[in-house]
Formats: sequence, structure tokens, C-alpha cells
Amino acid sequence: MTSVQLNAQIWRDMGILADSEPMMKRVAKYLRKLVKEEEDSTLMKKEEFFAKIERAEKQSGKSFANVDELDKYIRSL
Repeated sequence: MTSVQLNAQIWRDMGILADSEPMMKRVAKYLRKLVKEEEDSTLMKKEEFFAKIERAEKQSGKSFANVDELDKYIRSL
């Protein structure tokens, strides 16, 4: 489905729902949720997550003898 067709479908469906205040409230709530997800830079897409996992698996691991060594390493980053 092209972008133009998708837009037309959305507007047709919105026209059907426009007469129902409860449905419009649900639509507005869902749209706010979608916008928040799009704007939230802390959220990671599924593909990004698995790509990070793959990269981490390819790297050699680090181990620390105790918490102090770990703390020192983290603070040096």
C-alpha cells in the first residue's frame, strides 16, 4: 500500500469514527501514545536491541576480582 493510499484509508476511517466521541477519545489516546514512543529517545527498537546483543557476543568479556575493581573501571569510562 502506498503512502497516498494509506493516508486516504486513514482519513476514510477517521470520517467513520468522527461521529463517536468515545471512539475519538480512544483514537486521541492512542495517537498520543504513538507520538510519545516516537519522541522517546530512551526506547530501543527491537532490531537495535538484538544488534547490540550480537555485537556484545562478539566482544571479549571483562571480569573483575572484586567490586572495587569494577567501580574503578566504570569510573574510568
